[in-house]
Amino acid sequence: MSYGGDGYDDERGRGVPSQTRTRLPEQDGFTDRRPAASPGRSVVTIVGIVLILIAAIVFANRADDGSGGGDNGGSGDGDRPGANPTAPSGEQPVDGFTNGIPSGYPQTAQGAESAATNYAVALGGEGMFNAEERELIVTTISASDHTADLLQAFNADYSPAFNERVGIDGDGNAPDGLTFVSRATPIGSYLTTYTDTTAEVAVWCSGLFGLAGSESLTPVRSSWFTITFSLVWENGDWKVTGTTQTEGPTPVPGDNRASGADEIAEAVEEYGGFTYAR
Repeated sequence: MSYGGDGYDDERGRGVPSQTRTRLPEQDGFTDRRPAASPGRSVVTIVGIVLILIAAIVFANRADDGSGGGDNGGSGDGDRPGANPTAPSGEQPVDGFTNGIPSGYPQTAQGAESAATNYAVALGGEGMFNAEERELIVTTISASDHTADLLQAFNADYSPAFNERVGIDGDGNAPDGLTFVSRATPIGSYLTTYTDTTAEVAVWCSGLFGLAGSESLTPVRSSWFTITFSLVWENGDWKVTGTTQTEGPTPVPGDNRASGADEIAEAVEEYGGFTYAR
């Protein structure tokens, strides 16, 4: 066995890697016990690898087809709704707005989830603390025969006395030098039930609420809650017939340093909201 072979010094000077060669002694009268490499065996091996790769690709595509791209909300079982809250479907977001709220959702399970998610944003905003804006929001998202009942319930929740406890006036305005913050940010949605004309969707949210400013007695705090919407298909769109809200699920707080009041107020003014769609 020789390392480099003849001309090693010349090869090294040119930067060519050294070669390793093995010489076996010639033996007369003996045959090599190892069979010669069979070209057919190499072909069979390559074909086998190709077939395995094709099978893997087909299996992956079949799994994707049943993972939530259809109208069942993310379940492989067409008769049972499922949860696939963070996976995009590839469907384009709605391009219509009614009174500033996204509208014109498709009559599908994904359309119902998108509607409920955007409605959670509308109901979690500062507009709910002003009587005129609240009526406009509720009228926009609710089914016609449920508008009166929903508006009555929300008026009771967002009463002038509640505004006073929060530290804002009856119209939802913050005192001079302070910024009122009320915002809901959906984390995910879960389709509980679905038919072509009705749906129930739970939307898990993180919220911000309070008054930002150095003189605030109610600083902006974060919260976690879930809003469950009962929806009905009416006049070409999903509309709300009822809502319930529960606390959580709430994750363990992180180690982030709390920002100052001015930084929070500035962030609320600079960062706008989103239109949510699956």
